[in-house]
Amino acid sequence: MNNLIFTKLESSRLILRHFRDTDLPNFIAYRNDPEVARYQSWTSVNERDARLFINEMKVAQPGVPGEWFQFAIEHKSSGQLIGDCAMQVKPEDGRQAEMGYTLSRAYHRQGYGYEAISTLLDYSFQTLNLHRIFAIADCRNQASIGLLEKLGLRREAHFIQNFWFKGEWANEYLYAILQTEWQAKQADRQAIPR
Repeated sequence: MNNLIFTKLESSRLILRHFRDTDLPNFIAYRNDPEVARYQSWTSVNERDARLFINEMKVAQPGVPGEWFQFAIEHKSSGQLIGDCAMQVKPEDGRQAEMGYTLSRAYHRQGYGYEAISTLLDYSFQTLNLHRIFAIADCRNQASIGLLEKLGLRREAHFIQNFWFKGEWANEYLYAILQTEWQAKQADRQAIPR
């Protein structure tokens, strides 16, 4: 684990930061949207649990093995919370982590997910010096699958009815990318003339 204290990450349109008390209304709104929650482990959040979550994330630090850290995704121009992305460094292997993400429906299909997760991957591989990042997606979640593939993650596994999820057996894909693969992808992107 890196001993640097996390403050924030910036991309062209977004800031990834700790949660704030002022994020509560937007957090509750998108976490209670059935379409946003469709492929998530949760279905809704009440105000009490949302406050507890925000208070926990305000003081947490990313990269602690075994603990999930949720980055608040702020839209730079409005200053509003538009979603969150998460990572958990695996307790059994401090060089690997799982990631996840959630965006308010108003910000779907506009490149915000790609921008946020690219920023998270840069941080994970450069600052935390992780070796491998993976994500698990429901096989029906075409938007998430498309995002992971656009980011350059490789499908490594297809799990059949491996997870009892919201009243039915779900199938899942596991996607992953290595630090060296992400670095090569970034070098290729920078070498392309604009």
